[in-house]
Amino acid sequence: MFVEHLPDDRGQAHTLEAFTAALLLVTGLIFATQATAVTPLSASTSNQHVENQASIAAQDLLSTTDASGNLSAALLYYDNGSFVGATDEEGYAGMPPDSHPLHDPLTEAFGDRQIAFDIDVYYPDDSSDGTGDVAMVDMGSPSDNAATASIRVTLYGDDRFGADDQHVLAEDGPGRGYFADPVDGNGEILYTVVEVRITAWQM
Repeated sequence: MFVEHLPDDRGQAHTLEAFTAALLLVTGLIFATQATAVTPLSASTSNQHVENQASIAAQDLLSTTDASGNLSAALLYYDNGSFVGATDEEGYAGMPPDSHPLHDPLTEAFGDRQIAFDIDVYYPDDSSDGTGDVAMVDMGSPSDNAATASIRVTLYGDDRFGADDQHVLAEDGPGRGYFADPVDGNGEILYTVVEVRITAWQM
C-alpha cells in the first residue's frame, strides 16, 4: 500500500522564516559596520584625544631627556643673552637647530605629528616678582585644547654652558648674560633650580 506524501507547507514556512531572519541579521551587521566607519568623533572627544596624546608625549619627552642629560644640556646651550643660534630674541621661533640637544627628541615627539609647542623656562628672580622666565621655543599662541607638562631641573655651579661648553656657571654665568643668576651667594655648588614647561597643541 502506497501512502501519498503531500508537500509540507509548514516546513517551507520555517525555511523561509529562517532565511529572512538571516538576511535581516546580515543587513543589520552591514549597516552597523558602515555607520561605525563613517561616524566621526564628536569635537569634544576628538579634542580630548589630541590633548591626551600631546600631554603624554610632552611628559615622556621631559622625563627621558632629563634622565639622559639632554634637558640640562639644552638649558646650558646659552650664551650672550640668548640660546645658541636663537631665531627669535632669546629663543627659537620653530624647531631648534640640529645642533641643539633637544632637536632630535622634539622632532620625534612632535615634528612628525603636526603638533606645535612652546618651551618656557621659569627660574628664581629677585628683581621681578620672584620668578623670571625665558622662552626657549615660541611657536605662537596655544589653542584652547593645549596640553602642558613640566619638570624641575637643578643646575650646579660647575656646569658648563655656551656653544662649546666653554664657560662655567659659577664663574661666568652673570658675566656672560646667562638667563638666571645664582640663587645663593656665588653659586659654587648649587647654582639654581628651574622649571621647564612644555605647552603642546595640534596645528
